[in-house]
Amino acid sequence: MPSRAVGIIPARHGSTRFPGKPLALIGGTPMIQHVWRRAARARLLDGLLVATDDRRIFDCVSGFGGRAVMTSKAHATGTDRLAEALSKLGARGSRFGIVVNIQGDEPLVAPGAIDALVRRLRRDPAASMATPVCRTRDPEEVLSPNTVKVALDRRGRALYFSRSPIPHFRDGGAGERPLYYKHIGLYAYRRAFLRRFRSWPRGPLERAESLEQLRALEHGAVIAAVVLNRGWPAVDTPDDLKRAARLMDAKRPASPRKG
Repeated sequence: MPSRAVGIIPARHGSTRFPGKPLALIGGTPMIQHVWRRAARARLLDGLLVATDDRRIFDCVSGFGGRAVMTSKAHATGTDRLAEALSKLGARGSRFGIVVNIQGDEPLVAPGAIDALVRRLRRDPAASMATPVCRTRDPEEVLSPNTVKVALDRRGRALYFSRSPIPHFRDGGAGERPLYYKHIGLYAYRRAFLRRFRSWPRGPLERAESLEQLRALEHGAVIAAVVLNRGWPAVDTPDDLKRAARLMDAKRPASPRKG
């Protein structure tokens, strides 16, 4: 029987750049509700909940019919919040062999990408984690430290993640346009691995790049990549929120004309 999967959406209120971000409205609906709706469309999730540190977010999620659990404000990462939420499920949490970390600031997250990660872990028993990537040749993305790049092996597993352009094309691509893979911030973990991952200290690579997934690679864990045709934007600032609203409005079907 395939491993059951649960999606957990970490959502904290105290963002430095955008306080109260999960409750920001897009088209009159809180962002966390948009994330929930899209995640709920994933076919391979057997459960879904929000892990938050703020009663206002908890009440919002409960108000639209979602499920939420309260977690500590002291967590340094979303993964820590994820693990606490899973532990609060008690015996029910042990039913799930796969845990998907769905970012609470990605109202355009693709349900199909969530399913693809679950599928990848089910068919690759050596992989402890799975995460999506997509191809890019955009020089601005390649050079930006805010866009994380990843190098893959022949089996589609991650060799390294970096804020720098990787690989480095010494001869400029030998007449070809260099192709890179950019990382998309969605993760699926095996539940047993998640417990081990939390117990490991931050290593020099994670500290240097400030990328949590490097902790897994530093300890020899296998991260399987799923290549998507395109990614989706995260919301880190109020300007990002406006951009997400425009994109969501563009995807909405036009209303039929009256008359």
